[in-house]
Amino acid sequence: MDTEAIIRVLKEGLLLVLLLSIGPMMASLVTGLVVSVLQAVTQVQEQTLSYVPKLIAVFATLAALGGWMLALIVHFTQVVFENIVRVH
Repeated sequence: MDTEAIIRVLKEGLLLVLLLSIGPMMASLVTGLVVSVLQAVTQVQEQTLSYVPKLIAVFATLAALGGWMLALIVHFTQVVFENIVRVH
């Protein structure tokens, strides 16, 4: 593989990581925001209270989007392996 192909694969890999991480990150962000607002309204200042809902939200997001994420990863891996085989 030449330098351009390697840079292209790295760029696509980084974009894939960004795409795959946005779902769980957004779920965690929204859950944290909701819990923070509820804590401010009820004046409960327990720091560990937001951890469990965030964890549940991230696991639920991974369960819902897991198949799609896996399909993207498998497709990317197949393309990379095909490019490696094509070169040799």
